[in-house]
Amino acid sequence: MTVDTMEKLLVDELKDLYSAENQITKALPKMAKNASSEELRKAFETHLKETEGQIKRLDRVFEVLEKTCGGKTCKAMKGLLEEGAEVMEETEGDVRDAALISAAQKVEHYEMAGYGAVRTYAQLLGQKEIATLLQQTLDEEGETDKKLTQIAGKINKQAQRNAA
Repeated sequence: MTVDTMEKLLVDELKDLYSAENQITKALPKMAKNASSEELRKAFETHLKETEGQIKRLDRVFEVLEKTCGGKTCKAMKGLLEEGAEVMEETEGDVRDAALISAAQKVEHYEMAGYGAVRTYAQLLGQKEIATLLQQTLDEEGETDKKLTQIAGKINKQAQRNAA
């Protein structure tokens, strides 16, 4: 499909995000299992529930657009999650937790960029309901990023102390 209109661009980018979110739902349980910090584990588990809600929100967006959600694989998310999997194999303890946070924040920043773009496209196209739904997800992603930054403040210091 040639993407030659804003409507097609919106749908194409939404399919990319849909794929990304579904990939994330498979990665988050592994990340939670590998976190040694209880606070980090809980943050990953909470974000998994949020991600499931975000997928439902995307389902609603596709319903409003009368389009299907599948047919695209988000290669960027696949790569980010592969890097995260490597981190889990190559690190341990508090250092692993610090690396997991870094990997998770890379994912969050990718999502925030994507949701910001599609929200803006929806606004330009006069799709107010869709823009509102996408803004809700963008807000959640931002809150997750802030929470991870807060947790990192503690874990990074622990990792440094334990390495010394």
